[in-house]
Amino acid sequence: MPLSTLSRAQDLLETNQRLCHWLDGMTAASGQRRVATPQDISELLSELSRVGARLRAEPLPTKGTDSELDQELEQYRRNVERVRELLPSIHGQLLAERARLGAQRARVRSAAEWARASRQTL
Repeated sequence: MPLSTLSRAQDLLETNQRLCHWLDGMTAASGQRRVATPQDISELLSELSRVGARLRAEPLPTKGTDSELDQELEQYRRNVERVRELLPSIHGQLLAERARLGAQRARVRSAAEWARASRQTL
C-alpha cells in the first residue's frame, strides 16, 4: 500500500525518534559506550530493515518537493551514519562476549569431567 508523502515523513520522523533514543542510550553522558544487549541489536536491525524495505518499495519524490520528507530523510541518513560508527564497537563487544562464553564453556566442561572422574574413583 503506497504511503502518502505526509505519512512517509511521519513514519520517518517516528523511526528517527526511535533510532535517536537507541543511539543516545548507547552513549553515556561521559562519552563512554555501553554494552549493546542482544535485544538492542535486534530492535535496531528490525527498525533498519523495516524502513529500508519501505524506502525501496516506492520511489522517493524529487528532492525539494517535500521539505519535511527531505528533512526526515537527512536525519535518517545521519542516524544510519551513527550506527555505522558504532558497529566496530559492537563487533568488539560481541567478540569479547564470545570469548567469555567460550571460557565459561571450558570451565563447565572441565568441572563435568572432574565430577565424572570423581564418581568413578569412589
